[in-house]
Amino acid sequence: MSAKTELCIPVSEDRTQYENNQMSANKDYDNDIDYSQRGQWLRAAVLGATDGLVSVASLMMGVGAVKHDVRAMILTGFAGLVAGACSMAIGEFVSVYSQRDVEVAQMKRDRKNEGNSDAESEKEALPNPIQAAAASAFAFMLGAIMPLLAASFIVDHKVRLGAVVATVSLALVVFGWIGAFLGRTPVMKSCLRVLVGGWMAMAITFALTKWIGSTGL
Repeated sequence: MSAKTELCIPVSEDRTQYENNQMSANKDYDNDIDYSQRGQWLRAAVLGATDGLVSVASLMMGVGAVKHDVRAMILTGFAGLVAGACSMAIGEFVSVYSQRDVEVAQMKRDRKNEGNSDAESEKEALPNPIQAAAASAFAFMLGAIMPLLAASFIVDHKVRLGAVVATVSLALVVFGWIGAFLGRTPVMKSCLRVLVGGWMAMAITFALTKWIGSTGL
């Protein structure tokens, strides 16, 4: 019995050491990830999708406040999708290109002051305006298509509005969770923030449009 116990001890110690090494490796991997760098593209993707979702849903809710016609609601949402995607793409392209120009100018000054430098690697590290514009437009369309699909196949007006709100709420929670998971931030706070913001945008648009429509303007 004593011999068996002595034989088991090294195995147990080896396993414990292995698990500790694995945990240490995972911690080192998390420490090696630069979440501030990840946050740059994450911000653009989540912002684009959330913007498309909330802005198009708010437009549709505003039209739905004064018109029961599903055709008007869908056409308004589609126009918002196209206009918003183009606006996001152009805005991101101009913004990233401006950032690129600033970084290029700084690299030239550093190269002049320090002498030789790895210009090729520096060039690869520069932000790409075309990729940023395409990503922003795609993210916007991905978010905007959700309320359009939710309203397209529902005839009853009140049910259609409820379906849009429910779809947008679920999508906002998902977007908030994705952003929190990838950025390693608190999930509940992230989900609640985007959800309340989306509800406010839709409610304000609906209420103001309803009020203006009732005044006969």
